[in-house]
Amino acid sequence: MLCVLTRTATRTGLVKPCRLLSPLPVVQISERPLVHQESLPKLPVPPLQQTCSRYLASLEPLISAEEMTHTRELMDEFLRPGGIGERLQKSLERRARKTENWLSDWWMQWSYLDSRMPVAMYTSPGVVLPKMHLQDRQGQMRWVTKCTDGSVCFNGRSLLWHSHTLPVEYLGGKPLCMDQYYQVLSSCRIPGPKRDTVVNYAVGKTPPTHITVVHNFQFFVLDVYNSDGSPLTVDQLYVQLEKIWNSSLQSNKEPVGILTSNHRNTWGKAYNNLIKDKTNKESVRAIQKSIFTVCLDAPKPRVSDEMYFNKVAAQMLHGGGSRWNSGNRWFDKTLQFIIGEDGSCGLTYEHAPAEGPPIVFLVDHVVDYMKRSEMVRTPMIPLAMPQKLRFNITPEIKKDIEKAKQNMNIMVNDLDVRVLNFTHYGRKFPRSHKMSPDAFIQMALQLAYYRMYQTCCPTYESASLRMFKLGRTEAIRSTTTESLQFTKAMDDPSKHVQKAALLEEAIKVHRKHTHMAIHGQGIERHMLGLRMIAIEDLTSLPDIFMDTSFAVASHFNLYTSQVGSKTDCVMCLGPMVPDGYGICYNPMDDHINFAVTAFNSCEETNATRLSQFLEDSLLDMKTLLEQVSKTQ
Repeated sequence: MLCVLTRTATRTGLVKPCRLLSPLPVVQISERPLVHQESLPKLPVPPLQQTCSRYLASLEPLISAEEMTHTRELMDEFLRPGGIGERLQKSLERRARKTENWLSDWWMQWSYLDSRMPVAMYTSPGVVLPKMHLQDRQGQMRWVTKCTDGSVCFNGRSLLWHSHTLPVEYLGGKPLCMDQYYQVLSSCRIPGPKRDTVVNYAVGKTPPTHITVVHNFQFFVLDVYNSDGSPLTVDQLYVQLEKIWNSSLQSNKEPVGILTSNHRNTWGKAYNNLIKDKTNKESVRAIQKSIFTVCLDAPKPRVSDEMYFNKVAAQMLHGGGSRWNSGNRWFDKTLQFIIGEDGSCGLTYEHAPAEGPPIVFLVDHVVDYMKRSEMVRTPMIPLAMPQKLRFNITPEIKKDIEKAKQNMNIMVNDLDVRVLNFTHYGRKFPRSHKMSPDAFIQMALQLAYYRMYQTCCPTYESASLRMFKLGRTEAIRSTTTESLQFTKAMDDPSKHVQKAALLEEAIKVHRKHTHMAIHGQGIERHMLGLRMIAIEDLTSLPDIFMDTSFAVASHFNLYTSQVGSKTDCVMCLGPMVPDGYGICYNPMDDHINFAVTAFNSCEETNATRLSQFLEDSLLDMKTLLEQVSKTQ
């Protein structure tokens, strides 16, 4: 999912523990990336014994002693010399030698394209940008214009996106894979009856030159380049967007876009039905091929300042339901900017082609671009009216739309979204105590969950594998024996002296696990690779993958991701499991933005309560460290 580029400066591929150095920033160097792309190392296959030992260690805080004994017996059988484990490992190593990245195709297939759940809320994250104080509709149109111009600039004008001349990112002196940056624009997910596909239309002799704009459920093609290849001026964009707005004031149109919010099997069937009609097929293709989509949203009901960001985060994730803006989307489109009349703004993106860093990079670029001076008048050249995309709605399509509306409304009512702007301190505080901000926040999440439930749970934190060619993500398993010891001690009066030491040890272990994850030595993806090999080569899965403990360890009640953005934004994503939470956080210098989601249909989860426990935990951890500092 949204991945944290955890910044540790260490040698690529190192397996044994080492001293973790101070966090390093990701830096950009303007040079052609393709040379570095070809020289990037391949993702390694970790040693089998190492992964299995670490897997067993990760189970210790989660299962009983009796279950652990049973799992160890299964693991001994799996690791028997000449046994199934060794055979799977050798097959995986052969795959690694023959492919550019043994994981990337499997990961996209297993995590995204094979999933039959709706992309809205379940896999597509939302991003809330700082509120724009717009005085009128013209203010909204000016904001949309500058946002569009900044994104078009990103696409072709200043960064020459399709010429592969983006600055190369480096971490600790090592180049990072830039491939995902070329998958975000001009791409779209295509539904299938059993498996989806992703098409990147920028890969070709004639990359797309238009975006799509949707207002009141009506889609338009807006050409953003002139016939000579030059981009439209800001003035031209403004005029064209005004034309679109004024020609789509009716709000009684069928929300064809809401079809894309449905379960993938249902949408796949509806899609095939929709594109039987030639006009519909041409309209759908125009949306799919566009560089990105701009959603001009209708105003929402006013809410209190306290609830504002909760509602806007929900709007970015799902649009608010069929009555509001859920039909004002094409959820399969990789990138959709969303701008409301009330100044709410942000985006949502379909997750299959890329992780978080390219999106964050684009957000930072657009926000910086929009801080420049207001529009400058330029000579106008008359332009044709943007093309309105037509859809012929048959009774069967109408029925599909009504079903999609009902399903989306159920999903909207089920998702609880809470944004916590923690203002007491930011990432500078843990750094002042020589602690990793990310590990510190992860321990606060562990403490909050433990206080709420009096137990720990499997926790997933996304980490980047971009040190390797075509690298996507690895999972850091944040729940450890050390984190559990810390959370138990925090509210135990008899452990007052040990608390700070236990926190420090838990953070140390988390940093070690982070280091191994970003250097290709994680547990999660290796186990996935062994399992995928078994599915392809064997008649049945090995017992270790059928073990109850394996299901328990893979049921991530806390699904978390750090979003390292320069922009003071809030990212949000839905929970991974029905009885879990989705948690994104953006640590700024002096505050931290959190977004917490949970399903209302689960009686055990409550996003508001967990947010309160999280705030209290962060404050208590600060107090603990300050007390220790005073005594030293």
